[in-house]
Amino acid sequence: MAFRKENHTKESCSVSLNAVKDALYVLNGKWKLPLILSLQDGPKRFNEIQKSLGEITPKILSKELKDLELNEFVQRKVYSTTPVTVTYELTEYSDSLDKVINELRDWGMQHRERLVMHRKKGGVLEKVEA
Repeated sequence: MAFRKENHTKESCSVSLNAVKDALYVLNGKWKLPLILSLQDGPKRFNEIQKSLGEITPKILSKELKDLELNEFVQRKVYSTTPVTVTYELTEYSDSLDKVINELRDWGMQHRERLVMHRKKGGVLEKVEA
């Protein structure tokens, strides 16, 4: 594995750690990745995004959208209609997350399967949510 101790010097380990911290800082939280996934099928208005995510509050959604906009993953478009129409859509830069999201999905499925198998074998793990 690439992150094992024997593959790194102290300096390269520090660089790797800082890079992972940066990535986690940008994508931190319960809603950032689900929000990005929600916008993968095209632009949406605020209420459409909120409905697609379910339990997110308007205040949190607004904050998460602003964070993603600051990090250039989401673009806010304002149309001069009456009333004003605002949509949110993914930027081209957000495509750089495709590999990360796919790897997280694959790992998550593998991990869930592992937990289920462990539980079936009488393991102590109790909770696996569907």
